[in-house]
Amino acid sequence: MSHLVELEKVDLQLGYIPLLDCVALLWAKQRGYFEDVGLNISLVKEASWASLRDRLAFGLLDAAHCLSAMLPAAAVGADQIGIPLQTPLVLSENRAFISLSQKLCYELDIHQHDPVEVSAHKLVQKIKAHQTLSLAHVFQHSIHHYCLREWLALADADLAHSMDVKTLAPPYMVEALDTHLIDGFCVGEPWNTQAEVFGLSHIVCSSQEIIPNVADKVLAVTQEWAQQHPNTLIALTSAVLRAQKELKEIKDFSPVWRLLVEFDIIQFNCSPEVHVEKYFKIQNIIRNFIQIDAKPKTKDFEWLFQQMQKWQTPQPTQRPELDLAQDCLLLETYQNAISFNSNI
Repeated sequence: MSHLVELEKVDLQLGYIPLLDCVALLWAKQRGYFEDVGLNISLVKEASWASLRDRLAFGLLDAAHCLSAMLPAAAVGADQIGIPLQTPLVLSENRAFISLSQKLCYELDIHQHDPVEVSAHKLVQKIKAHQTLSLAHVFQHSIHHYCLREWLALADADLAHSMDVKTLAPPYMVEALDTHLIDGFCVGEPWNTQAEVFGLSHIVCSSQEIIPNVADKVLAVTQEWAQQHPNTLIALTSAVLRAQKELKEIKDFSPVWRLLVEFDIIQFNCSPEVHVEKYFKIQNIIRNFIQIDAKPKTKDFEWLFQQMQKWQTPQPTQRPELDLAQDCLLLETYQNAISFNSNI
């Protein structure tokens, strides 16, 4: 591609948060796929979703591994910044988990195979008994936040709206649980598995049991950047898409695992010989981040927008609804993203 069209920019800063679903970016770099399309990529690990969003919005990053819900939030200015974002590619769909401390699971008789309504009811009953509990998610505008609220709402909708939940960057979840800052969290992998391996928590349910199969992480740029660098964005997206396809079909997973260890995403002993089930679970997650194709879908972002309105605090009845013009801006954001992806 780089030999056929002129790229507007070749030296790019690509941001990511250490989670399994940034793996296609790491793999594209490792395998030389960015170089193949004429790009010189610097991978930039960010400390939190807030810092990543801000650095992307203000041009310190060219592109980034982003939470899908950041896009509707940016489209309507709910992120307090209001710089529109665009995505050509979904990196993962609905792969979050809710974990609770082992102590809490034992005390409440919560088991891994409990129906989601049952585990939610057991937890809510403890909260209603005026027992102080602290839960965390990764960011206000995320499927993790919405999943946690929807899970609580299975037992008590009012409590789901009123309960205060903490926001913590994914890499800090395990430490926060270990130091008793929180009692549970909703986060993507591998942090749920790490907490289990360390003997701190149990995964009690999956987001797939609670919310629809929607985009979780996306490759994002600002709309202005996309307009100024159309050929570069196509090249960038094609390289990541190539990595995604290879990761889905790769037979020898060990190089992928070594890469995750090298980037400190996997920080625990796990292999085909040790914690075997967890090793193959992580392998299966990476192979199936996307069910069908990686094109952004308008219906996903409509759902995210509805969730953003539903779980805003204070409750929606206490704030004016977003108007039709803002709704249209959101849909335009996603329609642009879909039409762009079709060029690749």
